[in-house]
Amino acid sequence: MADEIVGDEYERRPVPETALKGPTSFWGMYAGEHTAGTEFMIGPLFVAWGATAFDLIVGLLVGNLLAVLTWRFVTAEIATQQRLTLYYKLEKICGRWLVSFYNLANGVLFCFLAGAMVTVSATAIGVPLGDAIRMPTFDDVLPTGLVWISTCVVLGVLMTVVAIRGYAFVARVGHVASPWMMLVFVACGITVLAKLDTWNLYALLEPPAGTKKAIGFWGVVCFSWFCNAAMHLGMSDLSILRYARKPSYGWASAAGMFFGHYVAWICAALLLVYWVRNFGANPAKGVPPGTMVYDAVGWSGIVCVIVAGWTTANPTIYRAGLAFQGMFPSISRTTGTLIAGAVCTVASIFPAFAMKLLDFVGIYGTILAPVGAIIFVDHFWAHRLGLISDYAEQTNAKFNTAALLAWIIPVLVGLSCYQLLNVQSFVLPLPCWIASGILYVLFSKLMNRVSAKVVVA
Repeated sequence: MADEIVGDEYERRPVPETALKGPTSFWGMYAGEHTAGTEFMIGPLFVAWGATAFDLIVGLLVGNLLAVLTWRFVTAEIATQQRLTLYYKLEKICGRWLVSFYNLANGVLFCFLAGAMVTVSATAIGVPLGDAIRMPTFDDVLPTGLVWISTCVVLGVLMTVVAIRGYAFVARVGHVASPWMMLVFVACGITVLAKLDTWNLYALLEPPAGTKKAIGFWGVVCFSWFCNAAMHLGMSDLSILRYARKPSYGWASAAGMFFGHYVAWICAALLLVYWVRNFGANPAKGVPPGTMVYDAVGWSGIVCVIVAGWTTANPTIYRAGLAFQGMFPSISRTTGTLIAGAVCTVASIFPAFAMKLLDFVGIYGTILAPVGAIIFVDHFWAHRLGLISDYAEQTNAKFNTAALLAWIIPVLVGLSCYQLLNVQSFVLPLPCWIASGILYVLFSKLMNRVSAKVVVA
């Protein structure tokens, strides 16, 4: 098979040397993906949850640093040595049947996340439409009307078209858009400081006395570290970083974490602080992102909200398309991406995914991240512990029961803690990930007793 085929994304073979990409593709993609429309939601949600100035300024610094280190020393190392998508690598370990079930969960959850990004972009479209559209608040769960639905559908279709073009085009979009978007976020923060006639950032971010505190320092650390748990600990970004020439390209995630998350979240938080102080807005209900950004920087803000949602939804839909293509290898990646785009578009009309984003990203990380521990064990520890690497491929097994139990048990325990004990969802991915790795070793020792001679030399 020739290495270069038009539209080939190397879904079921290692990325060849000729298709590897330089560092700028990754710095631009991570900056674009994580300087996102959802940042306009997350910053204000911290304000609504009563986070203190110290929690935000220091907690976000620590959490985002931990996320970058995870991408660099875990995900990028495996990606550049294996050069496989998450889905194909998982199939080699877990077998065709189990990976199909995982791909379904992975694809659907990524579609919901991309839908939240479309939702945020739609709030920008709603500003010039005025009273013709009722935009959602933090309390809204269902669509707010036909105009809202139509707006989300148009945006969802356009974002799907970009994702169909493949990783190279997705990376190019992020590379071009990210520097300008970052400037708009900073402009929003500076404008708010000027309007409030103070440069005391710490005082502005401090919640008023009596504010109910729903998140503390360690909550902020965990959220900023694990809001992308499915991508780094969960190894979804194997599908992206497999194109990197060196594992050091994993440092490119810093562009997203420190510019797109740290700076953008604080600037977005200031927007709601301004509306609370000057207009008496209820922080618990929030204000639509498009409205706040338009008030701060005008039409450039409207365009930024739309494009920010666009650059983040594109790679997310791309990942989801790979997941669906992994379920049905006979379909093309284009078909898989079309399915992902359709699910994303339907999800976008329901504001709940965007308005409850702090909870949602913790839940999807808790469900998806533990599978990454199985890949981690297989890659770094299998031979040292006497386990068979790529167990399903080497033994022709269609179902790896040890992998299923190692994934499902921690997830069920974690979600039970969230539902019954009110444990915040974004603190659960790491303990579930660790438990999954330990259980995979134990169950493999008990169940996968095939002689290592089956491994092809």
